[in-house]
Amino acid sequence: MKKILTILFSLIIVTSQSQTLSEKVAATTMGIWKDSFALDGKPAKWTYDMGVVLKAMEDLWYKTGDVKYFNYLQKQVDYFIKDDGTIKTYKAEDYNIDNVCNGRVLMSLYKVTNNEKYWKAATTLRNQLSKQPRTKEGGFWHKKIYPNQMWLDGLYMGEPFYCEYAEFTNDTAAFNDIANQFIWMEKHSRDAKTGLLYHAWDESKEQKWANKITGNAPNFWSRAMGWYATALVDVLDYFPENHPKRKELIAILNRLTIAVEKQQQKQSGLWFDVMNVTDKRNYLEASASSQFVYAITKGVRKGYIPSTKITIAKKGFEGIKKEFIKEENGKANLHGTVKVSGLGGNPYRDGSLDYYFSEPVITNDPKGLGVFMAAAVEMEMLETLGVGKGKVVMLDSYFNNEKKKDITGIEKRWHYKWNEKSNSGFSLFGNIFNTHGATTKTLYEAPTASNLSKTDVYIIVDADNVADNPTPNYMSEKDAQVIYDWVKKGGVLLLFHNDKGNCDFEHLNILARKFGFQFNEDSRNKVDGKKFEMGALKIDSTDKIFSSIKKVYLKEISTINVGCKVGEPWQPVYTYADNKDIIMVGHKLDKGTVFAVGDPWLYNEYVDGRRLPAEFENFKAANDLVKWALGKAKVKNKK
Repeated sequence: MKKILTILFSLIIVTSQSQTLSEKVAATTMGIWKDSFALDGKPAKWTYDMGVVLKAMEDLWYKTGDVKYFNYLQKQVDYFIKDDGTIKTYKAEDYNIDNVCNGRVLMSLYKVTNNEKYWKAATTLRNQLSKQPRTKEGGFWHKKIYPNQMWLDGLYMGEPFYCEYAEFTNDTAAFNDIANQFIWMEKHSRDAKTGLLYHAWDESKEQKWANKITGNAPNFWSRAMGWYATALVDVLDYFPENHPKRKELIAILNRLTIAVEKQQQKQSGLWFDVMNVTDKRNYLEASASSQFVYAITKGVRKGYIPSTKITIAKKGFEGIKKEFIKEENGKANLHGTVKVSGLGGNPYRDGSLDYYFSEPVITNDPKGLGVFMAAAVEMEMLETLGVGKGKVVMLDSYFNNEKKKDITGIEKRWHYKWNEKSNSGFSLFGNIFNTHGATTKTLYEAPTASNLSKTDVYIIVDADNVADNPTPNYMSEKDAQVIYDWVKKGGVLLLFHNDKGNCDFEHLNILARKFGFQFNEDSRNKVDGKKFEMGALKIDSTDKIFSSIKKVYLKEISTINVGCKVGEPWQPVYTYADNKDIIMVGHKLDKGTVFAVGDPWLYNEYVDGRRLPAEFENFKAANDLVKWALGKAKVKNKK
């Protein structure tokens, strides 16, 4: 018995040690709120605290491929969303912009599951914004009970969801409104001397807390600035690249970063609860510090702010771990989060230092846990970003150009697209490229020497036949030669085909034969329902690409025939065969490389963990292939 307990204890230690800090804190969070976000001993209600945590859980799901994070997210939201899309405890007539925050999770759930109840609920929140009271200039009031007031907090609560909804519905007019919310907030609340932003602004200047000349609150509350910074980097995920006000948003983020850097404490790397204040009651605060780490790290990763600024985030993250993360009773706890800080209301909050320092500081506040997990996920990415730093991964949407109407009636490209979160999408595959430092883009035109010249990895998946697309763009000899020449110069081509009946073989094989192989018009690994073992492939531990895995899933694949040379002689760098069938091949051509498999394979349905049993390691396989492809990419003709 003693020996068994020793073994079990050793397994627990190994498991704990293998977990990242973001996963450890997620375990703490899921342990506290198992069924719903009931806070302070009160019945659970629709609150932004939940949205902050669940958005971080979504980040963790994408980072790890572990379905438990998605299941937790969905379970918590389903507590509130009825089958008809109505939201329990939500009151639209309150016009409380905090309640819009959770719309981001609703959008994700709809995109992943296609369940209309999430879309209906998200639309309810979007309708609130349409009627939200505004300042004379057009800024959203924070709440109906707080008339004429814009708070920094409100930018986080409303704008990222507003922007994602606008991008999804092609509401181009909304982007000016979204940008203006940030621009107006900075214009009214920014202190010219320090660059810091006051907690809130009262247009009427009638509030007791409001400066009678400027209308600003009297102090710089750090978490409010953190909300604002986080909102900026998250909005930019969906804000159009070519919109004229995008540069203004990035400029605001850079000004804010400079101001935040000046307030970072040299010794701890952290930030005080109230910035720019020397007061013995002031204290280092966990949630704001986490927000600044998140915003700066993501801003650097996305290229919005200079890479040199990453030192701010690194120092801050180390400070958080040292000061606030405590391993206690088998849990990773987050100390040091101020529970709340607001303005006005009853009893009245006057925005004074006495008020800010009177609010309780607690352990494992959901807002603090959520923003810390998000920051940790960003920081943990730094370990892999160097693999593909500066490299561009181009996904074809010319040869695979299927379209269909979405729930709004808009015709959109679909099937193996980067932004597609449903089963048929490549969103997790794309995220893996991103977490390894590469930029993902889409090519909507035929390949040319020019549009491939700045591409390191080019992916063609499931080339259309007439069943997919009445007017398919077939691979031509000219297209194939362009791609062939690009590969010779150092490009990496990934060909993800499909089985007989589901794609074009005749024309795509024009390209394949240039590299000495072709796809066979067959269908291997047909699977009956959920008998997943019928699609199992065992991988040898000495495999050149997939060395970290043992078992993967491929369903209904076309096998490959090698030695069909048209161009250069067959120079295999990789061949994976199973029962004499060739399943995957890799081909070396001068400075370039080709990898081919007869299945779209790494699309969400078989990567995101929601469908396959845990023993199938497709998510790990995707990581292995990404690292291999980025490592092989050596394009020399970039400008």
